[in-house]
Amino acid sequence: MEKLKINHAAVWVGIVLMFALGFLWYGPLFGEKWMAFVGLDMTSASEMEGMTGIWISNIVSSVISMYFLAWLISRLSISTGIKGALLGLEIAFVFILLTTMVNNMYAQEPYGLAWITGGFSMAAFTINGFIMGAWSKKPKQE
Repeated sequence: MEKLKINHAAVWVGIVLMFALGFLWYGPLFGEKWMAFVGLDMTSASEMEGMTGIWISNIVSSVISMYFLAWLISRLSISTGIKGALLGLEIAFVFILLTTMVNNMYAQEPYGLAWITGGFSMAAFTINGFIMGAWSKKPKQE
């Protein structure tokens, strides 16, 4: 079994798509419900301070998590979109959605909030897993 290499182009295309999905997910799809769950309205959201730090953290965590997914796909020699998507879905379900649900229960947060935030991660990791698996990069033959 040959070792696959990380396809940096696939990772960065996936990161861009993940941000596009985030704008849809927390905008027209679930934005109003999410804002109600977290106690925000458009006025207070637009007046929030510290947004630069939030965006920097968001970008850094997205890059790190997607490179980790790419590394796993490479190490597991996944070279199909379906297998990559399944790995992404499994990771997001087990490590993000379930953890978010438990944390939200302890914090007395609405149950639906975990499905919105965890659901985004499941969709993003599944899409990225598909892209990275389908667009796998084999090492150069010598």
